[in-house]
Amino acid sequence: MPLPTGDTIGILADNLRKRNSVLPISAGNATKWASGLSLPRGTKTVLYTGMMYQLIPYIAAMSKVQAGIEDSFLVNFIKLGRQVNKVINISAFMAMPSKSMKEAYNRILVNIAALLQQAGVQFGYLYEEELYSGALIYDLGVDDLLGEHAQKVYNTFKKHGVKNVITVDPHTTNMLRSVYPALIKGYDLNVKSYLEVLVERKIQPKNSLNLEAVIHDSCVYARYENVLNEQRTLLANAGVDVKEPENSGKFTLCCGGPAESLYPNKAKAGAQKRIDQLIKVSTNAVTMCPICFVNLQKAAGDRLRLNDISTYLVQAYCGEGGACAAR
Repeated sequence: MPLPTGDTIGILADNLRKRNSVLPISAGNATKWASGLSLPRGTKTVLYTGMMYQLIPYIAAMSKVQAGIEDSFLVNFIKLGRQVNKVINISAFMAMPSKSMKEAYNRILVNIAALLQQAGVQFGYLYEEELYSGALIYDLGVDDLLGEHAQKVYNTFKKHGVKNVITVDPHTTNMLRSVYPALIKGYDLNVKSYLEVLVERKIQPKNSLNLEAVIHDSCVYARYENVLNEQRTLLANAGVDVKEPENSGKFTLCCGGPAESLYPNKAKAGAQKRIDQLIKVSTNAVTMCPICFVNLQKAAGDRLRLNDISTYLVQAYCGEGGACAAR
């Protein structure tokens, strides 16, 4: 028996309405990546994580539980679980990722901050005031809640006098650049992906990686935000021989991630299909989306060495060992 769609979406929507995120995590866990970096609070230009990389370990842990429940008698208790979750955040008890996984995803954010600093970009961060973008709710079609939440996010930016927003992933970029303007009257934020900012700043590598990797394009970057050349330019300049798989660019194949919250086993099958395509081209692969990264990584096992693009970029543009670590 599949997961009950209405109640599963309902739990995520209730969390966003009551706790400002589809899967609430503490402010300490959300902002830990920035600890010790001395980033100014707010400012005209901010790095906005949308909490995507921070949330992925928790979403992955939750999906593992969901996959175990799917097609079992336990799905009958999800309706009851939704009612309890309105009072007590039971989703927190179902999502308990490992410390190493949380650290790995935090490191990606540190890498991004380091790259921007290396390119001479001055930026701040909203710390515990940063809110989730609402990307998953948008994907699941909960439109009535999305408008209200988008306004909260926008108001937080305006409170700090933010004019320019640098995003770290395709889903957050899409929300702030394409979705929010249609929901918020007078929307006036300038939104760019950090990949676009690095190319505009003409960041120069300190060494060449001299390796090849097959690229997996994010559906959202490729089809909705036209972010296609930036990642290829940065990788090529870094000494990466970029290989193209079957279904690349605007015709990229989905990693399966968007289905994971409702159909974890179907998502796994989709990810496996994409891994089969990638591994035909190279044993090294690169992504630039946290959802793609986690879904493909789970499907790949030890068959494919998969890295977030920031891992390659920080090695090349910050020198041996990522010497320009954010400071």
